[in-house]
Amino acid sequence: MDKKFVVNIIHRPELSPEYAEKALGKGEGVRDESLEIFKFQQNCAHKYGLKTTIQITYASLFSDVIIEMAKADHEKYADEIGLSLLGLPCPEFKEKYKTEDFCIWMFDEKRKEEIVDDVFGKFYEKFGFYPESTSSYFLDAYTINYIKKKYPTVKCAVATCWEEGPKAYHTCNNSWYTFMDGGPWNPWIPSKLNSHCPASSAEDDSGIVAIPHLSRDLMACFDGNGSNFGTHPQNVLRGMIYYNEKGEYEYPYLYNLIDQYNHLAKYNDGYSYNMMFVGPGWLNKRGRWEAPYELLAKSYDDGMKYYGKLKAEGKLADMTMSEFADYYRETHPNYMRGECALWKDILYGSRKEYFWYADPAMRTCFDFNQGGAMIDLRPYIARIPQKTGIGTENIYDASYPYLIQINYRAGFFTHYAGAGTLRSCKISCRGESTDLCLCRSMAKFERLDSAVRLTVNPVTVTLGGLDIEIQSVFTIEDGSGIIMTERKILNDIGNEKVTFYEYMTGGFGTTEYQADMSDVVLGVDSEKMQFSYLGRNITKENAEFAEIEIPNILTKVQMSGDNDTATVEEGIAFSPVYHLGLSKTISKGEVKTWLKLQKVN
Repeated sequence: MDKKFVVNIIHRPELSPEYAEKALGKGEGVRDESLEIFKFQQNCAHKYGLKTTIQITYASLFSDVIIEMAKADHEKYADEIGLSLLGLPCPEFKEKYKTEDFCIWMFDEKRKEEIVDDVFGKFYEKFGFYPESTSSYFLDAYTINYIKKKYPTVKCAVATCWEEGPKAYHTCNNSWYTFMDGGPWNPWIPSKLNSHCPASSAEDDSGIVAIPHLSRDLMACFDGNGSNFGTHPQNVLRGMIYYNEKGEYEYPYLYNLIDQYNHLAKYNDGYSYNMMFVGPGWLNKRGRWEAPYELLAKSYDDGMKYYGKLKAEGKLADMTMSEFADYYRETHPNYMRGECALWKDILYGSRKEYFWYADPAMRTCFDFNQGGAMIDLRPYIARIPQKTGIGTENIYDASYPYLIQINYRAGFFTHYAGAGTLRSCKISCRGESTDLCLCRSMAKFERLDSAVRLTVNPVTVTLGGLDIEIQSVFTIEDGSGIIMTERKILNDIGNEKVTFYEYMTGGFGTTEYQADMSDVVLGVDSEKMQFSYLGRNITKENAEFAEIEIPNILTKVQMSGDNDTATVEEGIAFSPVYHLGLSKTISKGEVKTWLKLQKVN
């Protein structure tokens, strides 16, 4: 099958939207309006020759009108009828379960099973078959495994909302009590042990293909509030990214974002993906997000029109969720192959550039505006089997832990020097030094047989009056948890000595605050020390490796390669981080180092 740009357009007839009952009061008026919005969304897609996946909600299963409409659109337009685990908080659900909770991943295990069986059973009662797709803002591994075991027809699921972590919580006035950050940004096959992690083998395969809740801007969303930057048109309106100089409604950013996702085919063997998953709450007649209904409706229609235009030009394939699951399985036979996104700023006009990478061993991000510094790192290789929901240690925090995260734990630019999480390199010569974080650049991408290589445009640092031209090259071996870094001196500096200090400053957790580090063990070769918040270090000449073991998240981080000395250092209570570093002095040539992630018991 030819590789292509694929879109999933997903609608859900949410007849009892929680937003509306809170804001507008209860009653038939809300249901009637929600039904009309669903019809409008479906008509927009069909008008431009696009098929959809209809994610039937619990409330919709009590509506004969919705049931018949879904059947009719399935017959006429080949729309898929799936089953959503969103939209639970309708009167029927609240009465039956005696709760105001409505997020499937936040219930205890017994209740999760009970709700799944209830919803799937009622779906079968209404349609005479079980669905091939389901959806939620987040689906934990326990729920996915249960669904796949009891309802094996399910092959695709909306399973996470990218970067819905503390930033979303703060944006919602500290009232969004559910975190789910740390997963892939693009479709993946979830591990049976943790749904954030891509499966590493057939044995680890949960049996479904997962897709994100929205296709988001991989830079603006990571740096700021993700709810403002997505291919859901109303995200763009929420971010106030519209109007032209004449005061007319325009949103070139929305089209640029869709095109940016199309561009990712360049880095992923010709395949790229986009999706839109929209409930009726965004299109109510009273307007929303400071936008009138006229603009809400126009933006939605224009978004569908753009997808329809791309399809008519042969540049886009519209698929239902189950069709996409089959396509993804066919085109992604190698579990280990990494997903890549070299992402440029398309909103603010800067030359900023990120590189995102995800495979079964890790998710990471490089910032070339900081010389290629690593600004996010998640150890998927650990397969942390964290449970979520009532009765667990993670009632509302379903995020996958980080080792580096500059937005939660700062980076190079910190109030307290050295306290930020980062992987970078310090250059020293003639008694002066600088960090490559201060050198803006951009990178070129290359796909190798079983690795990806990023070659950073050369930068020139001037130390003690000496110009030193340096090039960085990063190579990530698919599925290995290993990243090789090369630093090359490109110009002739005679017999001058340049010291490269490759380092990683890290922490671990899911929010801004660091968990207790007392169980952490730091070491250089065989010499070890327990983390005690005393600012101690171990330094050894010509060492084999420096490492840190973090039992809390089943992870070991190791640095090895060219070095005159290797160092580990513990932080203090005011600066709760750990530090690994390798130092090498040369006059010409290159320095090679490796960062390796490993699972520990």
